[in-house]
Amino acid sequence: MGGNIVNKQGLTEEQFLSAYDASKFERPSVTVDMLVFTVTDEEKENYRKLPKKVLRLLMIKRGDHPFIGQWALPGGFVNMNESLDEAALRELKEETNIDNIYMEQLYTWGDVDRDPRTRVISASYMSLVDSSTLDIKASDDADDARWFTVSCKMYQEQRTVTENGYVLQRWFKLTLSNDDDELYAIVKTEKTMEGKIASIKREIVESHGIAFDHAKVIQYGIERLRNKIEYTDIAFNLMPSRFTLTELQQVYEIILDTELLKANFRRKIANMVIETNEYTKDAGHRPSKLFRFNSDWENA
Repeated sequence: MGGNIVNKQGLTEEQFLSAYDASKFERPSVTVDMLVFTVTDEEKENYRKLPKKVLRLLMIKRGDHPFIGQWALPGGFVNMNESLDEAALRELKEETNIDNIYMEQLYTWGDVDRDPRTRVISASYMSLVDSSTLDIKASDDADDARWFTVSCKMYQEQRTVTENGYVLQRWFKLTLSNDDDELYAIVKTEKTMEGKIASIKREIVESHGIAFDHAKVIQYGIERLRNKIEYTDIAFNLMPSRFTLTELQQVYEIILDTELLKANFRRKIANMVIETNEYTKDAGHRPSKLFRFNSDWENA
C-alpha cells in the first residue's frame, strides 16, 4: 500500500525510506521498570493465631552510579531489537531470576530530568506473584535483591474550589521496610478538574533511600492495584492454586488497607472461586475448606 504514491517532494515511500536520516531527531533512551508485588505471612508469634498478611515489593540495591547504594525497582534499558514487553521480561529474569509471571504495563514516565545520566523515558510494569514459588537472586551488577514490606497511606487532603472546577491535593507517606533497611518518601498528587477535563500531577516532596523517581512510580502502582482489585481478578495472581476464603479476604484487605465485612466479601467473589473437596491441615486450627480460582468467572 502506498508503494507508488509520491509525497510533496515527489518521492515514493521506498525512495523516502532509503534517504531517511534517523539522526535528524535526538533519541531519548528507553527503560522498563517493574513493580513486583507479593503478599506473604508475617512471622508467626503464636501458632494458634492466623498469621497476618503483608504486601511486599521487590527492590534492587544499586551497585553503581547514579544513586549507588540506594534501592530501585528492577529494570533496565530496552534494546533496539526488542519490544517493551520483551525487555521487561528479560530484565526481570536477568536482575532477579524471575520469569513466566503475570505482568501488565502501567504508565510511561517522561519528565525531562528524571535520570541524571541522559534523557530517559521509562515504561513501568506491574506484576503480582505468589512469592513462595520464586527463587530470587540478584544479578552481577546489583548489590542485592530484596522484598520490602510496603505501606502507602494518605495523611493529608486539601480540596480547593475554582471557577470551573476544583483542585484536589493529596499527600502520601510511602514506607518500604525489611529487617535491615527502612526507606520512605512523601509523594504529593494534584488533580485539577477544569470543566470536564481532568489532569493529574505527581511530585516527590522528599525521598530517603529510594533511587530516581521510583517513589512516584510505586505510589502510582499501589493506587492502580487498589483500583483494579475492585473490579478484576488480579488478586488471584497472588494466591497459591488452593486457598481458603479467609486467606483470600486477607489479601484483599491488605491491598485495600481496610477491613471488609465477611458476608459482603463472600458475595462479591462468589463467582470467582470454585469449592474443592479438600481441607487445610494446620496444627492448632480447625480444618478450613479450600477453594480454587474460577478462570471462567465472568460467564458464571
